[in-house]
Amino acid sequence: MPMPVEELLPVVRVGEIVEPEGGPQWLVEGLWGASCVGVIGGAPKCAKTWLGLDLALSVASGTACLGRYAVPQPGPVLVYLAEDALPMVRQRLEGMARHRGLDLAAVEVYAITAPVLRLDREPDRARLRATIRRLRPRLLLLDPLVRLHGIDENHAGEVAQLLAYFRALQRQLDLAVILVHHTRKNVAGGTAAGLGLRGSGDIHAFGDSNLYLRRSRDQLVLTSEQRAAPAAPPVTLELVATDAATTHLEVVGDVRTGSTPPSGDGSRRSLEQRVLELLSPGAAVTRAKLRETLGVNNQRLGAALESLERAGRLCRTPGGWQRREGSIDRVVPVPPPEMNGNGTVEAWSLESEVQTHARR
Repeated sequence: MPMPVEELLPVVRVGEIVEPEGGPQWLVEGLWGASCVGVIGGAPKCAKTWLGLDLALSVASGTACLGRYAVPQPGPVLVYLAEDALPMVRQRLEGMARHRGLDLAAVEVYAITAPVLRLDREPDRARLRATIRRLRPRLLLLDPLVRLHGIDENHAGEVAQLLAYFRALQRQLDLAVILVHHTRKNVAGGTAAGLGLRGSGDIHAFGDSNLYLRRSRDQLVLTSEQRAAPAAPPVTLELVATDAATTHLEVVGDVRTGSTPPSGDGSRRSLEQRVLELLSPGAAVTRAKLRETLGVNNQRLGAALESLERAGRLCRTPGGWQRREGSIDRVVPVPPPEMNGNGTVEAWSLESEVQTHARR
């Protein structure tokens, strides 16, 4: 018995499919495809949220992401940051907007204010879908994935159902979806970035566009994967805090060539230098405030503070850390990163540089 026409699946002759003009279509050129789904992956305290918000602000305003990657067709953005208080979300975006000369009030970035969002169940799935239909965003940013569900991330079947929901949003509502996700602890060196994502391998396979952040000695490295285009060359990033009001991520070098961007000063600022730039003589800043502003983990910050203290540049006070009175204000020039025998960048130490100059 023939199946009723209304129950047949829709089909099209392949030769009649309309090809996009000009090759791959980008939401953010080189980083994220138009209407693509995927993840921003990385270990804790690797600036994943900073990168997600940079992408969000860029898409909503039409300004270049990280100061380098163009946005061909800007549009509204919808974000949900489950681990950040709303005032913190505003503070971060306001600093980025101020750095770009933007009025945040005029930028179409919308934040979901619900305290909990469970996208493995109804009615939250329906509520999110209805919100997207009303706002018509070009990008949906969800950060982090682990706070959006109650499933077992190692169970392939449960993960597949959740990812199918995000894929349906993308296809039915024509928007890009970015999921911020953690990598596993103690991932073996040399492991491909996507294979280090926590949970089922379906999370890696799911992405049309994926971005990965990792720490390599004192550098934050951004790499990418694209399903339908070549990956962009890896770059090094830095969370720049000229002052707390304009904190933002910035491209500071190209990994393959070791070069710095044209707008740079030809040198790589170390964490020690960035700490010094935040401290004024006579003003004490707590370690917690330094860590929050610089966006680094506690261990790396501790090592930098100890190095500066041994070099005589900082001292501890009851109110926090401050520049030592009479310390040299001149910043020692930092040489370009040198490659060691195994192809990685040698770490730079302010203490060793100061000692070298003292011996001269």
